Formats: sequence, C-alpha cells, structure tokens
Amino acid sequence: MKNLLTDKTVLLSELKDPEKMIKKVGDKPVAILSDDNKLEGYFVPASAVHKINFKLADPDEVEATIAETITKNRAILDYLKDK
Repeated sequence: MKNLLTDKTVLLSELKDPEKMIKKVGDKPVAILSDDNKLEGYFVPASAVHKINFKLADPDEVEATIAETITKNRAILDYLKDK
C-alpha cells in the first residue's frame, strides 16, 4: 500500500452512512480505501481546512517560485518547445 498522508482511514463502503463517517473522523483528514485496501482518495472536513492559516504570497515569493520551477524543469521545457 502507498504511504498515506493521514493516519485515519475509512473503507469506501463506510461512505454509505456519511454522517457516521464524519463523526468517526472528527476534524481530521481521512484516507478513503477500497474494500481491498487500495487508496481511492481523501476526505478533508471543512473544519480541518479552517484550521489552516493561509497567507498571500508576495510578488517576490511568486517570482522566486516560478524561477525555481523553470530551472528544475528546463530540460522538459526545452523538449516541449517544438511540440
């Protein structure tokens, strides 16, 4: 099984009763597994998202991130130029 990004899991079949599942996981993200334990996706309650402190990136941070991404992907970008 892949490494999960959360320590809470529920089976896909448990989504038949979403209220029960939401009470079970509380305000934490949960991995949703198929009945044969394959990762299908994640459920992130709104209460978990509200706990995240988002901040706007300033223009310098945005430019630095773009420059870094371009540098990391230069070979791919060069390859795709003539496609």
